[in-house]
Amino acid sequence: MDIKVRDSNGALLAEGDTVTLIKDLKLKGSSTVLKRGTMIKNIHLTDNEDEIEGRTDKVKGLVLRTEFLKKA
Repeated sequence: MDIKVRDSNGALLAEGDTVTLIKDLKLKGSSTVLKRGTMIKNIHLTDNEDEIEGRTDKVKGLVLRTEFLKKA
């Protein structure tokens, strides 16, 4: 069972890709806001095709929905 993960534009995402946020996102349980245009490098695919794991300079262990991302 091979999961196809796609970004908001329909581009195929792979392990280790770099993505960009297309919308400002407030993080639950934190006062931190990830701004539009933030680069998430070296993503990790999860079992869910609608989510990826990544990290930024500010936050480690992010789980992001693919609807808010585009491939860089």
